[in-house]
Formats: sequence, C-alpha cells, structure tokens
Amino acid sequence: MKKIISVLSIALLLLAISSCGGKSEKNNAVLKVIKEAEGMTLDQLFEKAYQESNGKVLKGLGNSSRGKTAGETFVEAMKAKYPDYTGKIDWSQPKNNTIFDQLTNDNKNVNPEFSMTLIQDGAQIKAKMIDTGILHNFVPKEWKESAGTDMKENGNPLALQTLSKVFMYNNVEASNNFLNVWDFVKEGQSPLFMGLESEPIGKNFLLMLTHEKYSKVVKAAYDALPETDKAYFKPIVDGLEKTAKELGLNENGKYALAWIKLFVSQFNMKTDDGPISVDLVKKSSKDQTGLLVYSKLRSIKETDESSVNNITVAAYQDGYTGFGGYAYKHYLQVLNNAPLPWTACAFIAYMVTTKEGFHPWGKDMGGYSSNPAINQDHSMDGYVDEVVNGETKKINKFPAKNDRGYDWWTGEGKGGLIVEEPVYCASVTFTVGEWISSLRN
Repeated sequence: MKKIISVLSIALLLLAISSCGGKSEKNNAVLKVIKEAEGMTLDQLFEKAYQESNGKVLKGLGNSSRGKTAGETFVEAMKAKYPDYTGKIDWSQPKNNTIFDQLTNDNKNVNPEFSMTLIQDGAQIKAKMIDTGILHNFVPKEWKESAGTDMKENGNPLALQTLSKVFMYNNVEASNNFLNVWDFVKEGQSPLFMGLESEPIGKNFLLMLTHEKYSKVVKAAYDALPETDKAYFKPIVDGLEKTAKELGLNENGKYALAWIKLFVSQFNMKTDDGPISVDLVKKSSKDQTGLLVYSKLRSIKETDESSVNNITVAAYQDGYTGFGGYAYKHYLQVLNNAPLPWTACAFIAYMVTTKEGFHPWGKDMGGYSSNPAINQDHSMDGYVDEVVNGETKKINKFPAKNDRGYDWWTGEGKGGLIVEEPVYCASVTFTVGEWISSLRN
C-alpha cells in the first residue's frame, strides 16, 4: 500500500509541475540576444542597455531585497557612462515562496512584465523554470574570463553568490562542545531550524546529504564517534539500510538517511533565521543549538543578556568532525519573454563582474560571489578598535564573526558545507524528497 501511495504521490507532483506551465515555447528573439550578449564586455552591454531601456523601466523579481540596491547602483553606473540615461530598475520581492508561480504566470501573460530574476532553490529552478523554458541562462564573457570562476560549479545556472547556513551552539555553561555533526541529532537535541515547507532550500540540503560525495562525510563522522554514541545510532542506521537500497543510494546512504531522520524528527521549527539568532545568543539559552544563516551574527545587539560571544560556530573548533552546515545559492536568470533582454543581461553582468554590483550582498559576512575577484574580506569582522595604553588597537572581540571565506567553508576537512547542486536535487526530489516529507507527518 505504501508503494502505491508513493507512486500516486509522484504522479500527482509531476502533474502539478506540468500544470505550472508545461514546456514553454522558447522566445528566439531573447535567445538571440543572450547568445550575442555572452560575447560582449560590460561596456558593450551598457551600450546595448542604453539603446534599449533609456526612458523605460526594467522589472526584476528576486528572493533578495538587496536587488533593489543593486538596481539603484546599476542605474548610477549607466548614468555615469550616459548622463542622459533615464531608465530605472523596479525590483520586487515575492513572499512565501510564490516566486515560481509569479514567473510562470508572467510567462503566460500577453504582456509580460519581468525581464530577469534572482532566484533560489535549485531543485525547483531546474524542474519548474529551466526545463520548462521559462528561464534562460546567461553567462557574461568577463565572468567566464575572471580568475577563479568555475563554470561547472556556478555557471549553469549562473550563481550570483553562495550563502552559508552553519551550526552554532550556545556556549554559556555548555554541557556539550558539539565536536561532531552527529552531536546535533543525539537524543534530547532539538536544533532551531526553519521549516522545510517555509524554506525549501533546507530540504535541498537534506537531499544533498544523500549524494555520494556527502554521504561519505556523514559516514566518516559516524566512524569518529565514541563507541557509546555509535551504540545509540547503530540500530537507527541499520534500520534504514533497506530504505537506502530502495531509494537507489550507495552503501553510505543509510548513514545519511539516519542523520536526516533524526534531524527532521527532532529539530525545533521556526519561521525565520532572525528570531533563531536572537534566541540563540541569550545567556538563558543554555545548551540550545541552531542551524542558521551565518550572516545573522552581524545584526546581534550586544547587551548584558545577549552577545555574539555566547555562541560558538561549531566548525571553527579544532577537532570538529563532519559538515559545518550547508550552502545554497542565488541564481540570476533571464525571462523567456523578457521585454528588455539587453538590459537584463547588462544588469546581471554588472552584479557578477564588478565590486559595486555585488556590494549589496558582499558587504556582509557569509555570502560569497561566484566571482572571487569581487569578494570582500570579512576575516576580521569580529575585531573592534579599542584604546589600549593610549594607543588604538584592533582587538579580536567577537571571534565568531571572523568569516574564514568560501574556500575554507566549502573545503573538505574544514568547514565542509553541503553545497546545493540543482541537477542532483531535482533528480531525487520524488524519491528521497518524498521520504523526507513523510518524516514530519
């Protein structure tokens, strides 16, 4: 019976995706613009944008409100080059994960409004937007030519940035140092975490744990546990061996499924990372743990009750084993029926090839451009100026805010973030994804 229900569920989900828009007829005019644009410099794209959108408004839709600021600086850059430019960027941010419906409906509209989007959730982007022809990829020439960019990792679809969600724990009289990622799913642990339905990127993280690359990491962390902890987890791991085989996973899949099952069953669901960070840094939150956006630490107000120093970033500890959290991405795409495709391409290129274009995101810790040349250094964000013996010195007052950067966070044996891959996530959405969804029911 369970198998029948599973098959029916998959069929219904496939039907839902097809009803979201099906296969869109590709707009050859827009595709032609993208092809030409990929051979142009930013200056050349600015010229095309000037010719196309002077006196007009480009509408963008994105998961990040900072796109509005980027749009304003883009217009300023256009005016610096063309003083009589009067074009504008109208940026809007959807709520409650409605961006896919909005883009699908706009694609069907007789008079489409949106030209480009900044979007997250690789699994849905692949299945609902790219495979259906609603969104098209544009890779700027100067991005490809910039030192350190990786077409395989960040070019298809084009990533604006990678963002980190990391494990932290309250260290006030802590009874556990959480030196192993399995410590977060021990009996009695309830990490603060956003719900899988309210923020699907969290589900993508769990899907990625079953990837051969990352299930190996989960297994290695299990092997490093004390024997008493192994004895607790072993029956759970062994009980999922059959399920792992049915889901087509490799020999380490059962370890990934065990960790996922415990985490999903035990986490304390919250609606947003902001309240999680505020709660976690309180003196009164003894032994509380969380998996949240790293950059939230920048907003903590220091008081007698709350301090960044009341938490420890788990992966920053010497001897930490396993993965330190996960990484998701913001992707930039051109709409199939974009009214202003040249301007969309110019705006996208501006955000991924210039420091000014990425600054709305790059100014804070925890977000890393897909173009290393335009990243900002946040390795000393925890330092503050203090006067010592009449001399101003930089003091490392908040070590947790000293961001070690993308290479460290994604490095094996270092931060070890689980990095989202849209193709893999989409491929297991209706198998592993269905199993994960059943765990909270």
